Amino acid sequence: MRKTVLITGASSGFGKLSVKRFQKEGWNVIATMRSPEKEKELGQLSNVLVTQLDVTDKNSIKDAVALGTNRFGRIDVLVNNAGYGAFGLLEEASQEEIDNQFNTNLFGVINVTQEVLPVMRRQNAGVIVNITSIGGLVGMPMLSLYSASKFAVEGLSESLSHELKKFNIKVRTVSPGSFATNFSGAHTFNEENKKPDLNEYRERIKENLVSVLKEPPKPFGLGDPQEVADVIYHCATKTKKLRTTVGKDAKTVKFMKRILSDRGLSKMLSGALLPK
Repeated sequence: MRKTVLITGASSGFGKLSVKRFQKEGWNVIATMRSPEKEKELGQLSNVLVTQLDVTDKNSIKDAVALGTNRFGRIDVLVNNAGYGAFGLLEEASQEEIDNQFNTNLFGVINVTQEVLPVMRRQNAGVIVNITSIGGLVGMPMLSLYSASKFAVEGLSESLSHELKKFNIKVRTVSPGSFATNFSGAHTFNEENKKPDLNEYRERIKENLVSVLKEPPKPFGLGDPQEVADVIYHCATKTKKLRTTVGKDAKTVKFMKRILSDRGLSKMLSGALLPK
């Protein structure tokens, strides 16, 4: 029987490449995105259903899951990929900016997972792959909201991995570092509550962060996003680990967190991003 995967945020980046990888491997794919009318490529692939899904809209989630199961009969894998980065100083973030970050990165994952779980329980099988970030393992300057949302998904995933064993549903996380996707353009800076006395401090950190996002320090650089799509497929089909980190920078930072004291790690990150 041909298996089926549902992928959120499938219009670009890791999501779109994952659609292609699963389809190439003979899977049915429910490729979801906020604006499917703009997608001209994926709909041409056999056994790929392109449909609308906004992770902040429960009705659109319900409709997408119903459409997908009606078309393919089941959902074997859910890839919660949709998300974005809300960067900036916490003090300057408005309530709307805070809500938008968590509604997408955390509550969106919860909403989609809740809708798919009954399908997987009926099958007595399934795999949930949540795409987090190195920012979900290590907190960094100006990433307080983003890291908080991704740390939360890591905790959610760990708890679910125990909770869903009874139903033969596995949970995995994939934590990428810096890759050549459109993520550098898929972020916002929270500045609706700008404080004049923070102008110089903010702009200097912002300049450093934008520079690092655009071109990570040597020897890391931007990785090939196909590597992440391949890891997502591997986690959905083979790996037994809860967490998988992808990218030289992500693996290095994770290792440094393990061997350094909090003070040492803070010094390393501060040296890279905070103004001298």
